[in-house]
Amino acid sequence: MKFISWNVNGLRAVVGKGFADIFAGFDADFFCLQEIKLQEGQLDIAFDGYESYWSYAERKGYSGTAIFTRRKPLSVRHAIGVERHDTEGRVVALEYDDFFLVTVYTPNSQNELARLDYRMDWEAEFAAFVKSLDAEKPVIICGDMNVAHEEIDLANPKTNRRNAGFTDEERDCFSRLLGEGFVDTFRYLNPGKTGAYSWWSYRGRAREKNVGWRIDYFLVSERLVPRLKDAQIHPDITGSDHCPVSIILE
Repeated sequence: MKFISWNVNGLRAVVGKGFADIFAGFDADFFCLQEIKLQEGQLDIAFDGYESYWSYAERKGYSGTAIFTRRKPLSVRHAIGVERHDTEGRVVALEYDDFFLVTVYTPNSQNELARLDYRMDWEAEFAAFVKSLDAEKPVIICGDMNVAHEEIDLANPKTNRRNAGFTDEERDCFSRLLGEGFVDTFRYLNPGKTGAYSWWSYRGRAREKNVGWRIDYFLVSERLVPRLKDAQIHPDITGSDHCPVSIILE
């Protein structure tokens, strides 16, 4: 099974930049999106052989997630069950016989860490949500998690200390989530690989220079690791400030 995750930073814009061809080229079983930035009815998009499930933010042009899937799920959840978090369309979770698939767009702590306290609250509630799923069956988590976990995961760690996405608090939350029985698939298969990033600023030709951050992930429950065959980042795919990431499970 092939899984793709991509923060498209506005799906309507990416549709105008060849999204259909990119989608077809991956030929994935599951194609997960974050930051779709649209409301229901604003975009008519479908692909033969796929069903789609969407979570929209109440705020227009903001956040939002979606999953296209070739496999009909047993159940669908569009929220983590915490009212103060569930207005931003940050989660779609699909249940299957042998796993849950969760796509997530984690809140950004913003400039001057204006939303760090909210982010910490979200982290605790999201961890509780995926742990509750993991108690039932294995979980695959993918999406823009808005944190570079270790120094190897961004080009300039020293100058970004205490910046959003590389605070001790955010990194510690990610470490705790891994400690609850989840595995960072890319780093598991590529433990020492440097220069592997999934997001680049639009400023200063950062993508051209590969001055980036790895903030888009696939995490899996530890008991799925024996089924993990591949984990990749796809920096050649453009159209967003993020690039897609992928895994293959047998």
